[in-house]
Amino acid sequence: MQRPNFLVILVDDLRHDEFGAGGHPYMKTPHIDRLAQEGALFERAFHTTPICSPNRASVMTGQYASRHGIIDNVARDAMSHRLPNYHLALQALGYQTAHIGKWHMGNDGRPRPGYDHWVSFDGHGRLHDPKLNVNGSTVQHSGYITDIMNRMAVDFVGGRRKRPWSLFFAHKAVHPDAEQAADGTLTLNNDGGYKPAARHQDLYRGCVFPRKPNMLAAAEVARCKPAWAEAFALKRSEPSQAALKAIQAGTQEEIRLRAAMMASVDEGVGLLLEALARTRQLDDTLILFFGDNGYFFGEHALGPERRFAYEEGIRAPFLLRYPRRAKAGARVRELVICQDIAPTLLRLAGGRPGPQVQGRSLLPLLSGRRAGWRRSFLIEYWAENALPWLVGMSYKAIRTERYKYIRWVNRGRDGELDELYDLARDPFELVNLNASRRHAGVRNGLRRALRRLVADAAGL
Repeated sequence: MQRPNFLVILVDDLRHDEFGAGGHPYMKTPHIDRLAQEGALFERAFHTTPICSPNRASVMTGQYASRHGIIDNVARDAMSHRLPNYHLALQALGYQTAHIGKWHMGNDGRPRPGYDHWVSFDGHGRLHDPKLNVNGSTVQHSGYITDIMNRMAVDFVGGRRKRPWSLFFAHKAVHPDAEQAADGTLTLNNDGGYKPAARHQDLYRGCVFPRKPNMLAAAEVARCKPAWAEAFALKRSEPSQAALKAIQAGTQEEIRLRAAMMASVDEGVGLLLEALARTRQLDDTLILFFGDNGYFFGEHALGPERRFAYEEGIRAPFLLRYPRRAKAGARVRELVICQDIAPTLLRLAGGRPGPQVQGRSLLPLLSGRRAGWRRSFLIEYWAENALPWLVGMSYKAIRTERYKYIRWVNRGRDGELDELYDLARDPFELVNLNASRRHAGVRNGLRRALRRLVADAAGL
């Protein structure tokens, strides 16, 4: 059987519901929606460390963050050059490999091992007139970065090749315009904030994203989630409040501008589909569309934020089009994690994932074989100095098909401030059952299962 090409499209900070087919109330994404119509939509796909650098490293390696070592957004440049990236394996299998876009594992935009073609930038880059590292040389570009990179991606996939290829296409959108210091601290550029392309500036003007039951004030959240009381108090005096105000955090305008930025991303998906069809590669190319972490719009009094184990933080948009394996319109309900991407692509390329890979190939799910699939997964986060109000908010959590248990590593004694939710009855995670006698058996079972997952993830 002919080995497929791989086009992986990653959008920065995209929520699970921030596209049309994902349920956004007003955003129009016809080309992204086409991937869902002609392929599989994974309804319960997740990030296991919901923050940019760790999750990207998990995608590349197929490993948990406690195994690969990229545990936060601090610039671990040297480590990011040594990751056991699945593109190294694809190269060995004869693939021509490329990276176009944001890297953000280490702040330098220099080429990493595993790629025949490389385009990236330092840190978070610039939305307008970016400096791009093209195969080791810095090149100044003019224009809007999403449009520039869309053209580069189209040029790559439309080229004539004798070998199968793999492109990892990582957008800067929908991240605001900001620079990142080596310790992970963000500073807005002069014209910082969410900036759509000029042609989309007024798109969705006046549209409203409806409030959800868990969009509550901090005081209300702390009553249910007492581990947050101190952090919310610290946040009120956080030095970054000015920057948060500048990006209109927690407002309808923030949500609207993000939606407007997605218009350029969707246009790029359309251009890529057109180029693949024109060159007769479309059905021979696996296209995967997803995000690098979730995002809060004020749920649980969080935002702009993504680091925490509530559903808005960990759920991912996850679409896969490949007619030879994925039925058009398929909906997959099993628990999928970002570590499953690498072994899936390696299997389709004719390779065998190494013993260091902790994810699982998605091919059985696409064939309807669901027996023996995972029933739970680990979520882990290490608090960062870049955000002083979150110091001490490290956690380990387990998410099963029905329950979620969050163990706050540095909060309370004997798990008194931990959280337990019955997602079947309480999908908005409003009722903390941690102290419920009725649920003591569930809680204790999840604690034991969490300890096993933590040990397995770290290779202990």
